[in-house]
Amino acid sequence: MKYGIDIPSTVEEAHKMDEKNGNTLWGDAINKELSNVMVAFQLVEDGDTIPVGSKLIPYHIIFDVKIDLTRKARLVAGGHRNPSVKSHASYSSVASRDSIRLCFMLAALNELDILMGDIGNAYLNAPNKERVHVICGPELFGPENQGKKAVIVRALYGLKTAGKSAQLSKNNYSRTIKRK
Repeated sequence: MKYGIDIPSTVEEAHKMDEKNGNTLWGDAINKELSNVMVAFQLVEDGDTIPVGSKLIPYHIIFDVKIDLTRKARLVAGGHRNPSVKSHASYSSVASRDSIRLCFMLAALNELDILMGDIGNAYLNAPNKERVHVICGPELFGPENQGKKAVIVRALYGLKTAGKSAQLSKNNYSRTIKRK
């Protein structure tokens, strides 16, 4: 429970809560997340084979309530179950607190405004570096494709290399912008 609102732990529970409450708040959050992350999956059609060396991993949806009481759903891959990825492949650097404070100080000394931005679903802009696939539930590609396999082709939250892939993709994008 968060902000007095029950938080579901499964998709089925989320739909039951919506039905009980007479609204579609959790269902809308699930649909919004799935519409954004579907680019990360490539459905393996009947007769096609999955890539050699691909590991089967689970996925699940994590639910939360934002401070403005909107519902949030995030599809997360179970990349921790992929033992073939070494720990050095998952490192993604983070700006230190001291670096951020130094930037704030320099901005204040030079009377500069500080702006921020957020790239929605930033990980999905980067290609996936791991060979992994999932077995589709009814929420992925509809109930008619339940039980089929789908290869993860984009960096998805929960994959070991997703942070590093997204960072490399962002750095390449920044270099492209600067050249123009």
